[in-house]
Amino acid sequence: MNLSSLPGIRVRAENQNHHLWNNHGTWFLHYTIHPTPFTKERIRRSLGTKDVEVARERRDSFFATLAADAAKVAASTTPLHKAVAA
Repeated sequence: MNLSSLPGIRVRAENQNHHLWNNHGTWFLHYTIHPTPFTKERIRRSLGTKDVEVARERRDSFFATLAADAAKVAASTTPLHKAVAA
């Protein structure tokens, strides 16, 4: 999956472990969200594995699900110009 296809997600192509964090042998997903334009929140979620390959697969799966959810929301939202014209 190409993580850079998601808006707002910064990815360094040379870093295979981007968004991954190893805490005493267990891999975590680590990312930042911005609930409002003036705040941010750091999120760390255990990926439940000590294997970096499995951690990468789980990270990619998480972001794929996130992209699919964002696409559903975007598709179900009526554009403003169409809502006003109706």
